[in-house]
Amino acid sequence: MRGEGGATSAGRRPEGEHEVKGHVFRDEGEVPGDQEPPPPAPAVAKRRIGWQKLTFLPAVLVAVLLATWLWFEQADLDPIAENALSDGVVSKLLWEHIQLTAISTFFVLIIAIPLGILLTRKTFRKATPVAMAFANMGQATPAIGLLALLVIWLGIGRRAALIGMIIYAVLPVLSNTIAGLKANDPTLLEAARGIGMSPLGVLSRVELPLAVPLILAGVRTALVLNVGTATLATFGGGGGLGVLITTGITTQRMPVLMLGSILTVALALLVDWLASLAELLLRPRGLEVGT
Repeated sequence: MRGEGGATSAGRRPEGEHEVKGHVFRDEGEVPGDQEPPPPAPAVAKRRIGWQKLTFLPAVLVAVLLATWLWFEQADLDPIAENALSDGVVSKLLWEHIQLTAISTFFVLIIAIPLGILLTRKTFRKATPVAMAFANMGQATPAIGLLALLVIWLGIGRRAALIGMIIYAVLPVLSNTIAGLKANDPTLLEAARGIGMSPLGVLSRVELPLAVPLILAGVRTALVLNVGTATLATFGGGGGLGVLITTGITTQRMPVLMLGSILTVALALLVDWLASLAELLLRPRGLEVGT
């Protein structure tokens, strides 16, 4: 039993308890008998890409292409349509279309991203309106008209088609690179300079990682644009799936036209899906919400 002042009947107090002028105090810390709280569970990194993102669109494309193949297996094609689709022509034109898209996008990246970085530096900032005006002119010009002018200048062949595709797709990557670098918080850049980072270090380790989401969005747009523009390469002798589309129109063979159109749409959706995966995987984790 406790007496006055909280003393125990044996005159002893629990460990950590003291009496000062008749008042009982306890040392800071855990109450005797309490158990230590369990350690916090280790944080589980959130998956960037869910299974729906990985499976839905590929499954749809496989179903569409399978249905197209089954339809062609049962279709009654006349000799003109059979000739247009024989001897591996379809796979050859599909491969040419992929090559046109990949090569043009590669040159867009090595032109637009360094140029965007250059135009955000203090020395060349005044040239930004001029560069953007030329990029806007390139995309505002109708693609078929631009290709025709290049064919007149360079002659028929893949080179004219590639240059036309590059000019047409520079704008989204260039504008997004400039916008992404300009959107960076100036206080972060000052802090990086304050700890002794060189201008190149600030650019590579602070500015570009922060601008990655916008730059990748521009690249994704350019890829899809190039897939569509590559269908016009046939008018300049560049090949691609546009050959099937124009053949189907000129010969009035709907199966040939449908095959060219379905393959072009499927390729555009596939490229957009792959670019969206790259956009998620390459985005710095520090910019993700909730991390």
